[in-house]
Amino acid sequence: MAAGRIRAGIGGWTFEPWRGVFYPAGLKQADELSYAASHLTAIEINGTYYSTFKPDSWAKWRASTPDGFKFAVKASRFCTNRRELADMGESMQKFLGQGISELGDRLGPILWQFMGAKKFDPVDFEGFLKLLPDKLDGLPLTHVLEPRHASFQTPEFIALARKYNATVCLADHGSYPLIADVTGPVVYARLQTGSDDIETAYEAKALDLWTERFKAYAAGGRPADLPAVSSEEAPTTPRDVYAFVIHEGKVRAPAAAMALIARAG
Repeated sequence: MAAGRIRAGIGGWTFEPWRGVFYPAGLKQADELSYAASHLTAIEINGTYYSTFKPDSWAKWRASTPDGFKFAVKASRFCTNRRELADMGESMQKFLGQGISELGDRLGPILWQFMGAKKFDPVDFEGFLKLLPDKLDGLPLTHVLEPRHASFQTPEFIALARKYNATVCLADHGSYPLIADVTGPVVYARLQTGSDDIETAYEAKALDLWTERFKAYAAGGRPADLPAVSSEEAPTTPRDVYAFVIHEGKVRAPAAAMALIARAG
């Protein structure tokens, strides 16, 4: 049984400090996405958290990337930053209806990110999960949940995510909960403890360790050194892995992502 694919990338592609560091000096800004997509295997679009875009923008982004490349898309804050998550239906329709399906086969997971003050409410959260569609204009959708409050570190949340086939984000962060349980069809990691003082954001030893963890996930298991919240393990099934390097400063994020890609083979 073949292992899933490990993809690594960054958050966004328009970032002035990358010019002359990741992007070659003199590269046109209009060509930055194509350049990034030729060196990375995924990009997390963060601008959608704050704004909507026109369908032709999504179509242009698709055309700027090679076969096999994937975009993860961060859902609008109007969907997740609210008192009652189960009331987000109208905002969700606006977010999903902006032209995302123009990405076609470049569309990867949708990331639903919750504020650090948002606590786990099983009833409201299940109401939210019930709203998430399986498809968008015929394209299958994969949903990723990124909670940032410690109350989500409970087997009840893990069971709920599995019930609705949603992936819980693996957050490498100083204060957000690290949840290593496998709950959905993919594994989605956000590496946020890197440093711009290191050429590859993470030391080689740390990159080696994360690569081995991602290989364990891709093969259908789970890394033994990361404790699970739930005592129940997911079925052993190969899964694609998405790893995004998004540390503070993020100048060295592209180098870290490329180092992970090289290690993953």
